[in-house]
Amino acid sequence: MENTIKNSKKIIIKIGSSTITSDDGTIDKGFIENLAYQVKTLIEQGKRVVLVSSGARIAGVSTIGKWSRKEDINYKQALCAIGQVELMDSYRRIFNKHDIHIAQILLTKEDFESEARTLNIRNTLFTLLDEGVLPIINENDTVCVEEIKIGDNDVLAARTAELWGGDLLVLLSDIEGIYDKNPSSNGDAKLIEKVIDPYELEKNISIGEKSSFGTGGIATKIKAAKIVNKYGTSLVVAKGKEKDIILKLGDGTAKGTLFQAES
Repeated sequence: MENTIKNSKKIIIKIGSSTITSDDGTIDKGFIENLAYQVKTLIEQGKRVVLVSSGARIAGVSTIGKWSRKEDINYKQALCAIGQVELMDSYRRIFNKHDIHIAQILLTKEDFESEARTLNIRNTLFTLLDEGVLPIINENDTVCVEEIKIGDNDVLAARTAELWGGDLLVLLSDIEGIYDKNPSSNGDAKLIEKVIDPYELEKNISIGEKSSFGTGGIATKIKAAKIVNKYGTSLVVAKGKEKDIILKLGDGTAKGTLFQAES
């Protein structure tokens, strides 16, 4: 794990909904503060970083204070439109303290299926990074319906890593990593620290359920690993709320699950 982090120059960090949210459903500013410190440290180590962030809909609910139980697609998209502003404002204010400018990129599935669009996305990413600006990517939920929806930000992050040619994708989640069985209901569950073959893993573990906040679960993390591993990109699943988690993974003082790509 330590060597994977140390040797990775292009890192994509995906932040799950449960990671960026406080217990009361508001944006966890303390988490973003610590994330900004970690990103700044990685940049000072000569690494390039791209963020993929969930949390727009939850931020919308906490901002407007209503519609949380509305399941109509129009309300869901309206909440995302409201929340995206709040979410990006929180990132902007906090990352500015660390002298990091941010930029927002909103994508749909169609963007990855068009050669012209993927070229434009790639060019924008490289320009922002060359100029020292941190790209923050999310799905464009205000226009997405089922036909053009990527579906989950684990997969969006994997597609971004593929498009950018990233060395490492870090999925910050509400779990320490992938276990051989559900740790909340099985006291003997063991953390799987290294995975060579995500297809084999999928056959041999119990996937379990997704969290109440997020759209993803273990299945989407394995799906993301399948996407990136074949392009030589490794993937790490780790507990996002643990302070300095990415830096700790880099020095071996924290654990997670590493899906190791072939070198």
